[in-house]
Amino acid sequence: MTFVVGDNCIKCKHTDCVEVCPVDCFYEGPNTLVIHPDECIDCALCEPECPVDAIFSEDELPDDQEAFLELNAELADVWPNITEKKDAPADADKWDGVPNKLQYLER
Repeated sequence: MTFVVGDNCIKCKHTDCVEVCPVDCFYEGPNTLVIHPDECIDCALCEPECPVDAIFSEDELPDDQEAFLELNAELADVWPNITEKKDAPADADKWDGVPNKLQYLER
C-alpha cells in the first residue's frame, strides 16, 4: 500500500508533507511532488499535513485520480528527493481547487 500525490498538488506544491515523512519518500518536480510507492510505508503522517488535500491513500484514491498512481511511480524514479520544507509558490492559493491540473504538470 502507498500514498499518492494527486492533481491538486500541481502548481500548489506545498511541502509540509515532506517534513513528517519518516522514510523520505517524497520527490520534487518543477511544480508538484510525488511519492515513491516502493519507499512509502503507509504511515499516513503526510496526508493530514497537506493544506490542499492532494494526498490520498492508494485504497481511497478517487476514480478521477487513478492516473496519479502510475505517475507518482514514474516520476519518483527521475526527480530528486526532497526532505525539507520549502516555501510554496507565490500563487499557490490561486491554484488550490482548480480542476484538471494534469495539463499543467511540468516534467
